Amino acid sequence: MSQPSRTCIPASALPRPRWCTTVAATKTRRRRNSPSSLSRMWLGSFVVIVTSIVAVVGTLLGAVVTHYFQRRNRADAEHFERSERLRQERLSAYTTFGGALVNLRRAHMDRWYATNDQRDGADTEALRYETYRLYTTAQEALFRVQLVTEPGELVDLGRAAIEATADLKPNLVHKDFDAARETSRQRIFEFMDAARRYVEG
Repeated sequence: MSQPSRTCIPASALPRPRWCTTVAATKTRRRRNSPSSLSRMWLGSFVVIVTSIVAVVGTLLGAVVTHYFQRRNRADAEHFERSERLRQERLSAYTTFGGALVNLRRAHMDRWYATNDQRDGADTEALRYETYRLYTTAQEALFRVQLVTEPGELVDLGRAAIEATADLKPNLVHKDFDAARETSRQRIFEFMDAARRYVEG
């Protein structure tokens, strides 16, 4: 008589007793609530918070630095523009004044030659009024120089140049006239040499 066959069922397929499930869950909770697990959780949260703060601070710092350099670049550009505009105004004022001095000197010299050399057709009265007109023009040009230049050496040289040119009087003897003519020429070039330093660079 044959015996019935036996079927082996693996232990993992058998239902676990309730007390085993309860014990396993209790162990899991204990592992989760253990000090080392809590420390790892707090450490992870702290790292996330610190990373977020660093990102925000970095963004704000970048914005501040960018704004600072933009303002600095804008200020530098404005300063360069003002300096260049002043340089151009000085260049115009100095060349205008230098030209006025040359014209005034020439008019005084023409008047002296007309008076002392008895040149034919020379209108000494018209030349006298021409020197007055050009003297006024030179004074106006000097006022413009004063507006774009700090008080000091250059303005003083400009006044000295006008005075030296006005000293070319028609009643000077030839020797004194030659000396006054050379002095006026030197004063004009002294002014222009000094003016060059205000427009270079």
